[in-house]
Amino acid sequence: MVKVSGPAFSLEASGSLANTIVYSKWKGRPYVRQLVTPTNPKSASQTGMRAMFAFLSTEWAGLSAADKATWEDLADATNISPFNAFVSFNQAKWRDFGSPTDEYPDPASGTPANLGSEAAAASGRNIILTGTNSGGGQNWGIMIFRELSAAFTTDWSNCIAVIPLGDTDALQYTDGPLDPDTYYYNFRNFTDGGLLNTEETEVNATVT
Repeated sequence: MVKVSGPAFSLEASGSLANTIVYSKWKGRPYVRQLVTPTNPKSASQTGMRAMFAFLSTEWAGLSAADKATWEDLADATNISPFNAFVSFNQAKWRDFGSPTDEYPDPASGTPANLGSEAAAASGRNIILTGTNSGGGQNWGIMIFRELSAAFTTDWSNCIAVIPLGDTDALQYTDGPLDPDTYYYNFRNFTDGGLLNTEETEVNATVT
């Protein structure tokens, strides 16, 4: 990334030029960088990171004012907004396969509920995943993992979705469209205090 300190068409330039360079701003400072196109924008690792980013972006609006305020010191220290502090902290934690927290510092608290009656059923090119939570916990959401082989180990890189799910809510999620194959799934609930539950019972279904 190159900071712009003089005219480069203009200090307010934005967008790409000749599919080669990009003009933009970061923290109010203009910069220029090379245009980079991902070789595989749907790779497993990118899907996993986007799944958590989508969850965090949606859930921020529903946080209490008190929870949002806990991110202000971190935001001030890094010269970003509380929302960006919330997202960047939790994305970094996710890359180490930690579950997100709605407050800072991370309290690592709460009790995740256990998912039961897990099932996977093919419907055309889709697979419908269902389950019921046992209750008695402080669930914030659930992570859904998928692989093409059985008895796999869950990781952020094979996570296909992170969705809100309270501790008494039923799970119903549709994965697809999928190519013909047998797909294996596992699930992990997590609390708003940043604790991740153990792996649940693995299920599978076959798309023909």
